[in-house]
Amino acid sequence: MLHVWITKKRIILRGATYHYYNVKEHGNGCIILEPWELSVPKSISSRTLADMDRVVSNFKRGDVSSAIDLSDFSKE
Repeated sequence: MLHVWITKKRIILRGATYHYYNVKEHGNGCIILEPWELSVPKSISSRTLADMDRVVSNFKRGDVSSAIDLSDFSKE
């Protein structure tokens, strides 16, 4: 069972089925909560695959940028 409390522009859901919701608030005060689910794409686009192939071939040829100096971020 889902219990909803609305106070001070906050919504508290007890017994919610999902962790995340898309919230739509209408001018008449109606609030609609729709489950927000992440899904795995069914395939990788051909453009992305071509970019990955280009990057790997550049790496194998040694066509890479110089090393980045991260010494400024060391923990002290």
